[in-house]
Amino acid sequence: MALRPPGAGSSASGGLRVAFIHPDLGLGGAERLVVDAATELARAGHHVDLFTAYYDPARCFEETKTGGFAVRTAGGWFPRHILGRMHALCAYVRCVLVAIHIAWRCWTGALAPYDVVIADLVAVAVPVVKLLMPNTRVLFYCHFPDMLLTKRESALKKLYRAPLDWLEEGSTGAADLVLVNSRFTRGVFASTFTRLAARGLDPGVLYPAVPIPEEAALAAAEAAWRSELDPELAEFIAGGTTFLSINRFERKKGIGLALEALHELMVMRAGQGAGPPGGGETPAAAPGGGGAGASGRAGAGGDWSPRLVLAGGYDPRLSENVEHLAELREAAAVMDLRHVVRFVPSFTDRQRTLLLAACRAVLYTPQHEHFGIVPLEAMAAGRPVVAVRSGGPVESVAHGTVGFLCDPTAADFATAMQRLMDPRAAQAMGAAARAHVEASFSRRAFGAQLEKYVRRLVAGRGAADGVGEQKKGGRTAGGEEAKGKEL
Repeated sequence: MALRPPGAGSSASGGLRVAFIHPDLGLGGAERLVVDAATELARAGHHVDLFTAYYDPARCFEETKTGGFAVRTAGGWFPRHILGRMHALCAYVRCVLVAIHIAWRCWTGALAPYDVVIADLVAVAVPVVKLLMPNTRVLFYCHFPDMLLTKRESALKKLYRAPLDWLEEGSTGAADLVLVNSRFTRGVFASTFTRLAARGLDPGVLYPAVPIPEEAALAAAEAAWRSELDPELAEFIAGGTTFLSINRFERKKGIGLALEALHELMVMRAGQGAGPPGGGETPAAAPGGGGAGASGRAGAGGDWSPRLVLAGGYDPRLSENVEHLAELREAAAVMDLRHVVRFVPSFTDRQRTLLLAACRAVLYTPQHEHFGIVPLEAMAAGRPVVAVRSGGPVESVAHGTVGFLCDPTAADFATAMQRLMDPRAAQAMGAAARAHVEASFSRRAFGAQLEKYVRRLVAGRGAADGVGEQKKGGRTAGGEEAKGKEL
């Protein structure tokens, strides 16, 4: 069955048919962006289907069930790895199988043709779609070059990665439009994909976004976290001033830095003979701002000690998740922090909301992060952020206004945390953080910009203002930011 030209499958109301291709649908930042993109395009009146090799409704964002789009699986029969190795190759194969599945369903008439296919993470699906669905436009969203996310510690690993790296660059360049998630990533894109840069491919920047909770919802979460969280966890949080880390339990996320910073902070405070924050003000008199300690709460006996909750995505199928969680537990024990640290592996959206309501501030420890959605979520909830001074957070966290950008050292993080032990400082920064995100990183703004890219792509005009088009002499605006960074 021949495919109809782009737009032939569109609805009478002018909505487009859009398909997403994503490897595995879980709870990470890339998944959050894809789900947001699908939700916003569906809200704009487009027909959206999200295709993936793996989907577990119990371990996925709520919008996959309520966002107005369908989630379809294909290619999941192919293994994620072979004897614990070749994860990248298997991901490539699984995404190719997803692309073939979409084309086959369209050819047989089971699905109407798509106007646009949006792929991310695995670019090898792009040329497959272009070959099998030549009338469909393809947008590739590059979170970060995959070739930079792996180590090459042996000659065999280098040999294994060489064809994959070549495929990644060539496949990325086959897209009709390429977008990246930050100016930082755009600079890295140019320095990594040199063949594409020589062709003048200059990707557009589309920042991820977060929902902006209503004030009433934040107040309700403030009132509910003690009763809705696990009783032991709620009692732990209420016993002092709690900092929160939200990250997948992966080594590259640098979660150990949060433990080291907490240890450093406790040493600092012990040396200073620290008492209640805010100049010794009583709990009842301290201004609010939300979170344990921010409203001046202390445990029995007036325990003002800082404490840490390490929460994040955890998949028992992934050996690194299992191993790294064990490593962090051991590190907490070695630093004698077990009494002031709690681990929350995997959580629901509601638990995330409650944890943000219960904490004083959020610690974000990854280095050279491509963008980082967690700082936006924290600021939208009115929580200041302490993040590493590199990558995406440099563009999203205004230092000294909505939080702090720090060197990746325990001392620098601890100094920032010490300043946030004062509830007045935390309250002021939290309010500024919420206003900042609302103005610049709302989902509606993200959706409107994405729809503009998609419609211009279908119309054959490329990206807005020429961004992302193949052009001579293209230069990335983020090029300077990438210089001197070890990736």
